[in-house]
Amino acid sequence: MSMSLLRFTTVVLATLLSGALSSSSFAASKTELDARVRTAITELYEKAPEARELANKASGVLVFPRAIKVGLGFGGKVGEGVLLINGIPVQYYRLTAGSFGFQLGAQARSEVLMFMTSDSLENFRNSQGWEAGVDGSVALIEFGVGDSVNTNSGRDPIIGFIYGNKGLMYDLSLEGTKYWRIDKSAEPAADAVADAADATPPGD
Repeated sequence: MSMSLLRFTTVVLATLLSGALSSSSFAASKTELDARVRTAITELYEKAPEARELANKASGVLVFPRAIKVGLGFGGKVGEGVLLINGIPVQYYRLTAGSFGFQLGAQARSEVLMFMTSDSLENFRNSQGWEAGVDGSVALIEFGVGDSVNTNSGRDPIIGFIYGNKGLMYDLSLEGTKYWRIDKSAEPAADAVADAADATPPGD
């Protein structure tokens, strides 16, 4: 790829990601984001009922209801989510990622990280710009409709789920994804997540 084409691709990709992040899909209020988290958790438990058991064992659950991955030669990903402890939203996060290799298209998906130990959760919360695969390994669980999940996966310090409609992308990896704390304290709190999907809150 020539330098001029590389610069053009980079600019276009940055524009697409910037537009996605500033759209109503991501510029959500605290209340809207909490509601989307509730829906994402419901969908996860419908797709993999065993995930509920894992969530109940987790010290914390990080939920991104909609992560947008865009590919145009290079790839990028953005999204906003919520960290739940005992079913209560305690912190809001933004994820970002970039990748190389042939990629073309766009993909919206939900991503969930479950911190199965207090140490893994503490390390994550004490970091700004925590990177999957560098600051902590994520045991990714892939599944489809009708597939089962091995609850022994809870032995890993951090496990992850990616689900939703698949676009023209060639990997389902969380490596290289960075997570940044964001401030939504100026917005009214929502209590919708605490009783999400009538699920037993993680940690109970």
